[in-house]
Amino acid sequence: MIGWLCLASVARRDVPLFRAVNAASALQPAGLAEGPDSSRFTYTKLVSGLDEPMEMAILPNYDVVVAERKGAVRYFSNATKELSTIAQFNVFSGIEDGLLGVAVDPDFKRNNWIYFYYGAGGEKSVSQLARFELKGQSLIQDSKKVLLEVPTQRKYCCHSAGYLTFSDGLLYLSIGDNTNAEEIEGHTPIDERPGRELSDDQAATANSNDYRGKILRIKPESDGTYSIPDGNLFPKDGSVGKPEIYAMGVRNPFRISVDPKTRYLYWGDVGPDTEVPGSEGKMSYDEINQARKPGFFGYPYFLGDNEVFPDYDFATKKEGPGKDPQKPFNDSPHNTGLRELPPAQPAWIWYGKVPSKKYPLVGKGGASAMAGPVYYSDLYPNAPYKLPDYYNGKLFIFEWIRKWIMAVTMDADGNYVSMEPFLPQLRVVAPIDMQIAPDGAIYLLAYGTNWFARNTDSGIIRVEYAEGNRNPVAAVSTGKTIGAAPFTATLSAKGSKDYDAGDQLHYEWKIGAKKLTGEEITHTFSKPGTYNVVLTVSDQHGGKGTATTEFKIGNTPPDVKISTKANRSFYWDNAPFDYKVTVTDKEDGKIDPSKIHVSFNYLAFGKDLAGALSGSEGENIKYAGTAKLYASLDCKACHTLETKSIGPALKQISKRYAGQTGAAELLAKKIISGGSGNWGSYPMPPHADLPEKDARELAGYILSLGNSGATTPLAANHKLTEHIGKGNEGAYVLLASYTDKGANGIGPQKTASHIVLRNPLIQMEDYQEGNVGVVVATQNTGFASYIANITNGKFTRFNQIDLSHVKNIRLRVQEHGTGGTIELRQDSREGALLGKAAIPGGRLEDLKTGWKEVLLPVSGAAGVHDLFLVFKNDKIKGSMFHIDWMYFEND
Repeated sequence: MIGWLCLASVARRDVPLFRAVNAASALQPAGLAEGPDSSRFTYTKLVSGLDEPMEMAILPNYDVVVAERKGAVRYFSNATKELSTIAQFNVFSGIEDGLLGVAVDPDFKRNNWIYFYYGAGGEKSVSQLARFELKGQSLIQDSKKVLLEVPTQRKYCCHSAGYLTFSDGLLYLSIGDNTNAEEIEGHTPIDERPGRELSDDQAATANSNDYRGKILRIKPESDGTYSIPDGNLFPKDGSVGKPEIYAMGVRNPFRISVDPKTRYLYWGDVGPDTEVPGSEGKMSYDEINQARKPGFFGYPYFLGDNEVFPDYDFATKKEGPGKDPQKPFNDSPHNTGLRELPPAQPAWIWYGKVPSKKYPLVGKGGASAMAGPVYYSDLYPNAPYKLPDYYNGKLFIFEWIRKWIMAVTMDADGNYVSMEPFLPQLRVVAPIDMQIAPDGAIYLLAYGTNWFARNTDSGIIRVEYAEGNRNPVAAVSTGKTIGAAPFTATLSAKGSKDYDAGDQLHYEWKIGAKKLTGEEITHTFSKPGTYNVVLTVSDQHGGKGTATTEFKIGNTPPDVKISTKANRSFYWDNAPFDYKVTVTDKEDGKIDPSKIHVSFNYLAFGKDLAGALSGSEGENIKYAGTAKLYASLDCKACHTLETKSIGPALKQISKRYAGQTGAAELLAKKIISGGSGNWGSYPMPPHADLPEKDARELAGYILSLGNSGATTPLAANHKLTEHIGKGNEGAYVLLASYTDKGANGIGPQKTASHIVLRNPLIQMEDYQEGNVGVVVATQNTGFASYIANITNGKFTRFNQIDLSHVKNIRLRVQEHGTGGTIELRQDSREGALLGKAAIPGGRLEDLKTGWKEVLLPVSGAAGVHDLFLVFKNDKIKGSMFHIDWMYFEND
């Protein structure tokens, strides 16, 4: 998806691969008044198991409508606590697009209007802002009114945004830059070469005549049209730029909110991946922005506190001086709008991948900044769950990747003062939306752990604050929620709790018309179907908490296993890598091997690893992005994948050219120049504007289809050589998947399994958890970043590493301090000791020098585990040494 979250660049943005970083601290900053007792916040998991939830809309009766990216409209009934699907939009859900936004009209009680923003399915590359009537739980399709169409491109990933919110009767819509986020060569996408406008953000976010990379502000009218309110960035006549634009120069304004009193606009802007040095490490900052008035907010020329990107020439590969923030000038040949742009507005809060000096609580690592609501106590005068006055006037911001929520304190003029963690104990898994209901309760929408997937830990969470008796917190734990009938489920409420000492809890389970009691129960679903299980936990004072879980009975998901004798974490030069894929499925019985999709590829830095692991409908992940490019072109009008149309099927073409020398070059040339005669009299039109690189990739994609399903065997033994000479940022990805046939009214279930092999050199500052310090790379450190402030008992944790065939860990250390011992432990700081190394004490005058390599022998390790490096010196106090990186040596 996730260029809307910028995970297309996960290889550096979220290092090591596939990890998220929690906030470094949950402590109240010094000097602030003590916050309210956190135990007075109780939370209820209203819904779980959503499939890529993007935004929610809270109705006046506290029912909730959720937009799921693949097009489903989900409806949670507050009365019955049950979840249903009320509509399925025909959406384009590639390159992180899909059904992205939903909002109810401020006058919903009278007019029943609800708004959606989505990538419209079909041949036309547009996203639509549409209005419907919602009556009860029925979305009236015939009532559809399209207010606005946004032209987009569907060749390249990413950044769709798509959030909707109302303020003072005006509708705000955030739109991502929809620009090629790959192959930017360490810079921002400002590729001015002919035919490269889709890789030039000067044609999108910095273009006043384009909706992309903007936040729009309009006034919906009763007839299904809209008008332009006073006070937008450009004149209403459209003479200078699109009159709907309120803010421009934004990259991926994924979540926005409007202060209900000041009308200041806030948004989180997900930042780029660049190699340009900046004040906070590399200029790959995420931003929280505040717009007190309409304006230009800098991208792609500036980031953070108006730090300037160099003007990179993609043709000559040379850098030139950047733009002037006070007088930015869009001189790109791809720009169709204003050339003299408004002065660039700096970010309000910004932070990079390294620890932030200015905002230390934000943590480090991958990031996706988001803005939530501003809270005012007097707007909820009689609300039973209103927040304490302590939060009056504070803005809530949150992090999809780092999993924190912060309350930001501002002065009377709206200037930043401080931030502090909000409900760190909640541990929301990938918060993606945050709203305050009329009764004062906070609603959180959790996306869940895995990208592009239906996650059991996704859902809607309701948070209530209470001064008196606190409601119990209901929590359901269960095993699998999908399987064949009869299906026996064990349901436990043992994770439920009540913060009021002495309260006696009562547990009631509602499964259809049946009610059961008890802290733990078993229930057998005897017939296929979709079932909502509702747990209600109550105390003797009338307090209640509920949680809902959905079961789909009738079809067991396939079991896909990858076995190997090799290491599952790392690659080494010329190392062997063997694997075997096995699939079983209860309903399908004997598995047709041709239906098992396996791919094994080396992906260099910048590849869309997130998209690859989401699966590409069985195609080779090497061509996952190319398949999306093909789908965006007119080729599919004449060529289908399997059967002959006006032209031959792609698999026919692949079969004809299989094994021919120069076939890729020949096909690439034909794609660009066109031709006729090879397959019939109907001519193939030329694609003269298609870059040669894209044509070559399309040719490779077509040729790869000839052995689809057998190109990569189910078992093999490879020698790993493709990475040699290509740096240390790439990864080998083995992906195996199988989609079953569906059974008993439950649709097909897809299961995928993967192994990712990365470079065995890991930078120490990329730990998942730890309490050491990090020194940022500067000229004074010889441009090396490393961990420091290492004292007795401190540690770092690295997630899920396989030590099979690893005999040593080579560490680059600096003997600067008291010296001490490094212990390697498994699964915890007190876990099994796998090895240790002693580092002598020393003192250096120049911290750019004195780096040495030491070996930490490894023994007794097997399988994939979390690894802890624990640092010990209980004899001499003080900092012990510095560590730059570690390298896992194979046997």
